[in-house]
Amino acid sequence: MASVQLQRQGSSPRQQDSPRSPEAQLGMKVEDLWDVLEPQLSPTEKLNACFESIPVEAFPPPPSQVIEIKSDTSLAEAVEILAQHRILSAPVVDVDAPEDASWIDRYIGIVEFAGIAVWILHQSEPPSPRSSSPSSALAAAVNGMSKAAIFKDLGPESASMTSGNFFEALTTSEFYKNTKVRDIAGSFRWAPFLALQKSNSFLTMLLLLSKYKMKSIPVVDLGEGTIDNIITQSSVIHMLAECAGLEWFESWGKKKLSEIGLPIMSADHIVKVYEDEPVLQAFKLMRRKKIGGIPVVEKGGNKAVGNISLRDIQFLLTAPEIYHDYRSITAKNFLTAVRKYMEEHHHEDSPLLSGMVTCSRNHTIKELIHLLDSKKIHRIYVVDFNGNLEGVITLRDIISRLVHEPPGYFGDFFDGVLPLPENSRV
Repeated sequence: MASVQLQRQGSSPRQQDSPRSPEAQLGMKVEDLWDVLEPQLSPTEKLNACFESIPVEAFPPPPSQVIEIKSDTSLAEAVEILAQHRILSAPVVDVDAPEDASWIDRYIGIVEFAGIAVWILHQSEPPSPRSSSPSSALAAAVNGMSKAAIFKDLGPESASMTSGNFFEALTTSEFYKNTKVRDIAGSFRWAPFLALQKSNSFLTMLLLLSKYKMKSIPVVDLGEGTIDNIITQSSVIHMLAECAGLEWFESWGKKKLSEIGLPIMSADHIVKVYEDEPVLQAFKLMRRKKIGGIPVVEKGGNKAVGNISLRDIQFLLTAPEIYHDYRSITAKNFLTAVRKYMEEHHHEDSPLLSGMVTCSRNHTIKELIHLLDSKKIHRIYVVDFNGNLEGVITLRDIISRLVHEPPGYFGDFFDGVLPLPENSRV
């Protein structure tokens, strides 16, 4: 199985005369603040002070307008929209809200591949022993039973050996086509969602994306009641990559992973799936452990042969025909089928075609940021000299090492975020 080992990068000098990206220009604002801060401050304190002084409205907007999904959109259409725009989530607009509604009334939440994955995983569960109905969740979906009836029949967290034609049957069923995004609002993490105002600081945004485990944050225009920007963990990593050569970034980025306490997660705590296990087991583990990706490990060993992320469930929904010939969709079958599909459709930039991307503890944070940004991936695995897993580093882990939360920083910031879905975290 192909793999990518992080190679050493030469240092990038600061190029004053060359055109710089909006992200790099933002980095230069940090540089200007860095130069005038009190010299007795530690580097971490200086970074905190710099980011607290910059409002989130300064963060570069996405190259295209923010993609929104209407609440009466079907799950099938929502999946297509997310996949087409290569995004993991989108705000859901309440079609019944009045035109002059405030943002908190205009939106009912954010729909994610993760939320749709939860719904899909429910459909793969066998009937509960308590259920009086003999029909499976698949039969219920195909026959167009109501959501309530299906959820009543769902069993516990068993991982079924789902056959290759399951998803073809599911995605062509009337139930899948007719279920609306608003019908799965219970899977939304925030209701409506946690958003920032333009005047909130970069430090607030960075802490929410790291310590508070948010993958994306909408920035709202209170006057218009609309979303101006959505800042993701990936966009922050891209900003950092564009800051190579700036003093504040180089002083932090030159540190080795081991110097700043990475990886946080050791080998013993890595959640993994073996290549011969059902791919649904991988998605179930991600749902249960609330993580965004999982390594696929060789049978009987500790070497990773691939990675499956939560966003990859789109391939079960948008191209179910590629699994038709598989009696069961194992993790290995899934990776093989998706890679073949991506190659045939000329998606050479897909992370799934990059193979396993790994690094060692001796690499620097700057090198890691460059690789994560260039490969457009959300995690990288730390391996020893023999290729055995030693840890995993995510985008959130890197951002968490950039800033720290001052005591009492958020105060009552979270008080207005109600109602929250059950078991949501903050």
